Amino acid sequence: MTLPARPTTVPRVIEIPRELAASQQEYNGEAGRAFIAALPDLTARFLDHWALTPDGPPMHGVSALVLPVRGRDGTPAVLKLQILDEESAGEPVALRFWDGDGAVRLLDHDEPTGTMLLERLDETRMLSRAAEPREAVVTIAGLLAHLTSSPAPPGLRHLGDIARAMLDRTPWALPRIADPEARGLIADCAAAVREVAGEPGDRLLHWDLHDENVLAGDRAPWLAIDPKPLAGDPGFDLWPALANRYDPDDLHWRFDAMTDVLALDRARARAWTLGRLLQNALWDIDDARPLSPADLDLARRLTKKPRPGTTRPGH
Repeated sequence: MTLPARPTTVPRVIEIPRELAASQQEYNGEAGRAFIAALPDLTARFLDHWALTPDGPPMHGVSALVLPVRGRDGTPAVLKLQILDEESAGEPVALRFWDGDGAVRLLDHDEPTGTMLLERLDETRMLSRAAEPREAVVTIAGLLAHLTSSPAPPGLRHLGDIARAMLDRTPWALPRIADPEARGLIADCAAAVREVAGEPGDRLLHWDLHDENVLAGDRAPWLAIDPKPLAGDPGFDLWPALANRYDPDDLHWRFDAMTDVLALDRARARAWTLGRLLQNALWDIDDARPLSPADLDLARRLTKKPRPGTTRPGH
């Protein structure tokens, strides 16, 4: 989350970050504009409903407004307001299941709007700022080993459904990739997913655990925030920590360290990581964006494909 650089003032209630308004319009269109327009009244409603007092400037990510507050008894907390969709709908389910064990604690939740009251962690002590990349990767792996240790509760998205949908869209997507090498890499990602799609797993996944979604707390050194949970194989949870602060020369160290800590079969974990790269590529193609060079490099290295004009050792 980031503090807004240029807020738009809403009298007596909050300051709506312009960056949040822009990202909502970009990604959610009319629904995003409606969400931003409703934020002042929605915030005022839940400040009153839960007897909260604002306690600092609002923070935001791409999709949510997070307002520091204090409860009636002075307890610090944060009010999180976001559009209710298939990703955000699962967040309180996962947080309630984890009950503060390895993740931020859910204090209250309004199901119709998806609004949550969460314990306040220290946003100034983010793992990305406090740890070197390798230390951060090991910390994330330890959190994931704990968070993914149990079967997911009912009602969450399932990796099996996501994998089938990706494979169904791949024949449509591949001809839209102009570069032959990139097209081959994404085809390889789909082939890897096809090999494991019949056994998608049932663990509770965070889906987005990288070093900016880990904050320090008073009751634990590091706690996960902002899950976009689903049920599936923990190998599908590795990509964010591999990609953040991406270092091509460190990729295999990170991958080996994470699979060791999580005790994962490396072939399956590699396949599901390639599944994340396929998912990203499909989103890019849908939105008419260029494919991520870092993702393509990551796919190339995980599939052990040489760069154009190079040969593998011994060839």
